[in-house]
Amino acid sequence: MATEPTDIKQEPAIEKLLSRMPAYVAESFSNEQLIHLKTAIGSREWGKHKVDFRGTFPVPFMKSRIYYVFLMGRNFRNLSRREQMISAFTIAAFTFLFITVSVLFGILVLYLIKSALGIDIFKGFSFGIWDWFKALWK
Repeated sequence: MATEPTDIKQEPAIEKLLSRMPAYVAESFSNEQLIHLKTAIGSREWGKHKVDFRGTFPVPFMKSRIYYVFLMGRNFRNLSRREQMISAFTIAAFTFLFITVSVLFGILVLYLIKSALGIDIFKGFSFGIWDWFKALWK
């Protein structure tokens, strides 16, 4: 390759990558292999998100800035066992909550229909829901 740099090991991204490896492994890479590693690392195809907000803002009375990153997208990673347990618990909790609210709403509707038809199950006893419901419409 004519455009190949003489020593790609001097580039910051490659230096950082190689510093995380044992010396004998880092020394074993050829320049061509390092160029391909740099291309693979730099492509960031894996880093595209549907929602990607990034920015910085200054810290008052200081020379530094703070950065923020908000990412949202489909999770392609394999979940750890703990994440799977949390996910299963969350789904179970929301399912239980949905069923509970649905059943309670169904009972309320049936009670209002019963009361509208004038059916008394227990003579002289009322929860007061029908009176409250009628008062809402006045």
